[in-house]
Amino acid sequence: MSADCIFCKIAAGTIPSKMLYEDEDVIVFHDIRPLAKTHFLIVPKAHIETLKDCTVAHQSLLGKMMLLAAKLAAEQGLVGYKTMMNVGREGGQEVFHIHLHVFGGGAVA
Repeated sequence: MSADCIFCKIAAGTIPSKMLYEDEDVIVFHDIRPLAKTHFLIVPKAHIETLKDCTVAHQSLLGKMMLLAAKLAAEQGLVGYKTMMNVGREGGQEVFHIHLHVFGGGAVA
């Protein structure tokens, strides 16, 4: 956990969120600035700054995130959806804790 990371604080329960799912590895919550009718984030509890910091040791976690995206999208009633992970400042990453965006139910900006 990183003391100054907003996602670490959400995972620790010190910042409230509209939680959708949680287990021992990840938290999932609705984005506070949604870009689509449905927009949620899948966030590992382990603090990993960017996808570039991941190694083979993270393979299972990354796969879990992708499969969870499909499961939760279906539970949210999404027939089709888009996933996105921004990597680095140049890639549009604003919070430096990896997270997978899931969008559906309308156009994404």
